[in-house]
Amino acid sequence: MTWSAVLALAAGTYLVRLAGILLRDRVTLPPRLARLTDLGATALLLALVATATFTEDGGFAGWARPAGVLVGAVAAWRRVPFLLVVVLAAGTTAGLRALGVP
Repeated sequence: MTWSAVLALAAGTYLVRLAGILLRDRVTLPPRLARLTDLGATALLLALVATATFTEDGGFAGWARPAGVLVGAVAAWRRVPFLLVVVLAAGTTAGLRALGVP
């Protein structure tokens, strides 16, 4: 990739973000479209989590990582402190991998 392409993409990203700030008070979305926008952001976040959980190098990541994510999700749902959520998820994954679970 050339520097001109990097600079053009950076400028485009900046302008899109600036447009959001400048047009926030001028453009109003219908309630249905605003709701769909919120749902779209949630769906995108879940898709990123699912991709990171189940895939590695273009293939299945194994069962240890999804198990760790599940333990972390349950701990977060139970409102466990964040540091403990991370330790539980990582510990579960590491423990399963130590036992030979891929």
